[in-house]
Amino acid sequence: MNSLKKLLQDPAARAGFALVVIVVSVALLAPALAPHDPEPVALSLRLLPPGGDYPLGTDALGRCLLSRTLYGARVTLQYSLAVLGVILLIGLSLGILAGYRGGLWDSAIMRLADIVLAFPNLVLALVMVGMLGPGLFNVMLALALVSWVGYARVVRGMVLSLKEKEFVAAARVCGTPPGAILLRHILPHVLPPVAVLATLDLGKLILSIATLSFLGLGAQPPTPEWGAMINEARPFMQTVPRLMIVPGVAIALAVLGFNLLGDGLRDALDPRGLTALPGSKAESRQATLQEGVVHREHRP
Repeated sequence: MNSLKKLLQDPAARAGFALVVIVVSVALLAPALAPHDPEPVALSLRLLPPGGDYPLGTDALGRCLLSRTLYGARVTLQYSLAVLGVILLIGLSLGILAGYRGGLWDSAIMRLADIVLAFPNLVLALVMVGMLGPGLFNVMLALALVSWVGYARVVRGMVLSLKEKEFVAAARVCGTPPGAILLRHILPHVLPPVAVLATLDLGKLILSIATLSFLGLGAQPPTPEWGAMINEARPFMQTVPRLMIVPGVAIALAVLGFNLLGDGLRDALDPRGLTALPGSKAESRQATLQEGVVHREHRP
């Protein structure tokens, strides 16, 4: 309750929560909110200005821009959440295995993580999508396979620390099976920081999916996806700029909402468990205090 109260007291977190609620609501209610089917082509209606039955006008193929933007929220969130689910499954499993079992398992998983980290995520995802072929499913698979490393490393570090705690040792002495120790004593302490990372990563995943779709490797016509819509609007950037502005603003608002909400969650939860997450207010306060102590110790 204290964490929730602290979250609601943060204006930025409240704004982020409101944006996330709006984006999720639009995605869920897209069929009811959209005035037209987003996919059928009607060349006789191409590039209509906003007004009448088309509040935001039409695109170069006569499709309702508002309807495609609303459905784009559904496509983007659906695939972003699916990618995040796969990332969490891989990252949590490998991180817990490396931290709890240690030894050869730890060395092998961490060396694999080092290999993946040797390449920029987006570049590696581009290579994998190029090998697998264009399509949203292949984009989802590629992003999941290159993005699990951060979760695995964070979870491994926390498990290494937690398994040495007194309550875990007591459970082990009492004969509690390893699986029960993980589920009852370790996983509840791991999940809050992972939830914060996941909220922050949703914004990054939305940007990554939009980027790959903009490059022609993600969503394929006529799927309404924000990155693909921006790519389709490039020839009309100067003559009909709203075709790029509308999906671009949608991406910006969605990413901003998840980033603000993630920052609020990071600062609302126990700061002692989140000091490893860069950029938190708790980390900034701790650094300031340490700097003041060092200054006083060295003051003549």
